[in-house]
Amino acid sequence: MGSDIIQLTYGQVAIGYVFVMIILFIMKRRGISREKELIIATLRMSIQLVLVGFVLTAVFERPHPLITFSIITIMLSFAIHTIYGKFRGNLSRSLKKVIAVSMFGGSLPVLLVFLWGIVRVQPYYNPQYFIPIAGMIIGNSMTGISLGIHTMIKRFTQNRVEIEESLILGATPKQASDGIINDGFDAAIMPTVNNMLGMGIISLPGMMTGQILSGVAPTTAILYQIAVMLGILGGASITSYLALNLGYKTWFNNQQQLIQTAS
Repeated sequence: MGSDIIQLTYGQVAIGYVFVMIILFIMKRRGISREKELIIATLRMSIQLVLVGFVLTAVFERPHPLITFSIITIMLSFAIHTIYGKFRGNLSRSLKKVIAVSMFGGSLPVLLVFLWGIVRVQPYYNPQYFIPIAGMIIGNSMTGISLGIHTMIKRFTQNRVEIEESLILGATPKQASDGIINDGFDAAIMPTVNNMLGMGIISLPGMMTGQILSGVAPTTAILYQIAVMLGILGGASITSYLALNLGYKTWFNNQQQLIQTAS
């Protein structure tokens, strides 16, 4: 296959903003008050991606392990901050610690196994592989934890009576929370599983499409995409599993009694 890729000009990309105008027209016509959010989201997306493009160009031209791992740490920190923001003050200090530990403890091992064990990048800190793969694994892990914790909070709020009855009958906090943990884990991994079900037939994933457009053989792109999806599944599953199995404990005190909110 040829390795030439069709280059896009700023003018060609600008045509894509027509779709935003169409959506704004529909929102205005239907009285949906989301115009400001859409405009801000579009502007932020555009500006952030342009800035990231310049940063990545500089990083790729002068690779250094300290820079690579600093960027990964920043990505994880922003992911954790984003999770906190989704719950807007409804997270206790203990639950916040659980989320932070789970994000680092689940995402990093999966990322390192993927890059050092599967891809075997050279040099070991190669930012061209580290940063894009980290973005996919961390981003999906962030989504998984958000969905899992949301389900956990909802179930602990709604099922308070049933949990207390289980404790009265002699169940441990872990036994009383098993159903909640299972539901949270199911909610956390379901988006990833659904994406996997449709890949290849319904959709071609972004990474695979990008590689094919850049001239990589489809068979090579497919192998990369399979490996990436398994890494994403591993990251989302492990981080969510850690968060749920550590997080449920924050709803119980030292006497194994259910408290009003996570402590």
